[in-house]
Amino acid sequence: MKDFEKEVKKGLSNKPKTLPTKYFYDAKGSELFQEIMDLEEYYLPVCEREIIKNSSNQLAANISSLCNEVDIIGLGAGDGTKTVELLKAFMPLFQHIDYFPLDISADILKVNKENMQVEIPDLKVKPVAGNYFISLPKLAFSDKKRLILFMGANIGNYSPEKAIEFVRFLKENSRTNDLLLIAFDLKKDPEKILAAYNDKEGVTAKFNMNLLARINNELNGNFDLNQFKHFPTYDPVSGVCKSHLVSLEAQTVSIGDDTYSFKSFEAIQTEVSIKYDLSEIEKLAEETGIKLIKHFPDSKNYYTLALFQV
Repeated sequence: MKDFEKEVKKGLSNKPKTLPTKYFYDAKGSELFQEIMDLEEYYLPVCEREIIKNSSNQLAANISSLCNEVDIIGLGAGDGTKTVELLKAFMPLFQHIDYFPLDISADILKVNKENMQVEIPDLKVKPVAGNYFISLPKLAFSDKKRLILFMGANIGNYSPEKAIEFVRFLKENSRTNDLLLIAFDLKKDPEKILAAYNDKEGVTAKFNMNLLARINNELNGNFDLNQFKHFPTYDPVSGVCKSHLVSLEAQTVSIGDDTYSFKSFEAIQTEVSIKYDLSEIEKLAEETGIKLIKHFPDSKNYYTLALFQV
């Protein structure tokens, strides 16, 4: 609670105002995000599932040509439904696999382990709960090669500078010839991208607005949700997609004993998602000193899983 309050108050004191994306996910926010994942406009999980379905065998074959034993580490692993088919393809090609799902939620990792035990009984699953920026460096190296998974195009939540820092963090927690599999959402028709963050049913708007409701409920805030509007933007040159909550009038909002003034149509930035082209992914590899081995794109080239070697 202290971190939540501290970061919210800091963000609302910024110019421009911001709110941390990571606090979207209370119980209601998580429920709304599951709805988003099933929306027609939200193409990202569909693309990732297609790649995993169609390219897992090829991906496993590529990696098995480099090693016969592997530790697979999933960052932000969730319930494991995104990676179970990938892991199924790996099992016949390797002598030994240990799977380390890392996630902030111990509860979701229990679900992950249960799912894996049902789907892949022979897989050794070793969940690690906590912030993976803390837990990954503490994970002991074994004799096996590491494959670190960063799925969901979550690298797009980082600015270009922060993405470089993040990949360097992965590199620092790898050894020479270890592997990284990172999902990237690719630049495409701007209207297609914008629709993914502005669905016609308004679920994404509710998801963003729920952050204000959470502040009201948990931090004694008094946001009037009817006086804010969800507004996403996309710049096809930079590839930056942003979500904002726009104040519809001049107003003052309190959180506990602190107050925050809004001008008419002043915005709070709630989310950033950066889209890449293939040359930008290659540049990221060059700047972080890793080798791009192969792309595994979906059939529409909307999305790619990029395999790198340290």
